Amino acid sequence: MSMLTRFGNGLYTGEKSIDIVGRSKLWYGIAAVLLLLAIGFTALRGGFVFGIEFRGGSEFRVSEASLVVEDATAATALATDVVNANVEGSNPRVSTVGTDSVRVQTDQLTPEATNELRAELAEAFDVPVDQVTSSFIGASWGQDITRQAIIALLVFFAFVSVIMTIYFRTWKMVVAAGVALIHDVVLTAGLYGALGFEITPAAVIGFLTILSYSLYDTVVVFDKVRENTAEDGAESRRTFAQSVNLGVNQTIVRSINTSVVAVLPTAAILFIGSLLLGAGTLRDIALALTVGTIVGTYSSIFIAAPLYVQLRSNEPEVKKQGTRKKAPHPESGAVR
Repeated sequence: MSMLTRFGNGLYTGEKSIDIVGRSKLWYGIAAVLLLLAIGFTALRGGFVFGIEFRGGSEFRVSEASLVVEDATAATALATDVVNANVEGSNPRVSTVGTDSVRVQTDQLTPEATNELRAELAEAFDVPVDQVTSSFIGASWGQDITRQAIIALLVFFAFVSVIMTIYFRTWKMVVAAGVALIHDVVLTAGLYGALGFEITPAAVIGFLTILSYSLYDTVVVFDKVRENTAEDGAESRRTFAQSVNLGVNQTIVRSINTSVVAVLPTAAILFIGSLLLGAGTLRDIALALTVGTIVGTYSSIFIAAPLYVQLRSNEPEVKKQGTRKKAPHPESGAVR
């Protein structure tokens, strides 16, 4: 039996224990520092950078640009120079897509300005005009997408709250899980803002997906917690906090293993999407999934469970259980 397996078995049986509930202030402090850093750096950058789907604007894509400009940095610089020379105050955002295309996003242009910029980009990259495609997204459409994303998030939280209340028969688990979910969304979105990555519809899909993963992990932990606390009768030698801590210890190895298995493919997609295929949908959704999976695992173990104990700490039965004298262990005579 490997050392990791023995350690996991020890946590499950209670022979070993990590004091997660008792060190709740440490875990809260780590989460608070990360949140403050993410929010602070986002504020210093001037807020979130929203994709063209949210803010509206014009987009141009030059195909086979690598046939003229092999270096991605040189290609983006060339496209930026062309836009700045032809459209005053256009605020262009230029990136590479795949291995041979350049994407240019600007504020919304008139049809005449659009055709002129297409021709200038084609000339600069020495490609036919039909290899420079153009499209535009109105600001009203972007506002509608933003509204729908917010509605989807609120509906998700409402649906989850109802289902968890019915399943666990206590609103306090719902509150603890909700705080963990909010932590996951704010921290993951904050990372996008701190690093200056665009928030696109693909990223929003990633945010909603990690909420599902985080909720799944939290439910697994809480299910074991409910099982342990339901066994605590009048003769139990465990306090409520100890029963919750045991439940977290019994599921921590499973949570970590599950998150590692989930992170490996999304991290691989992130690597491929960012370094090999260029910025795009793959990177947007993979970054949210990779970061969110890690953050969701942390919140399920180190935030949701300790917070649940604190929410129930003033209940008479829990107080009574906390002051109950522990019976000596039958073998060693020591209080466990």
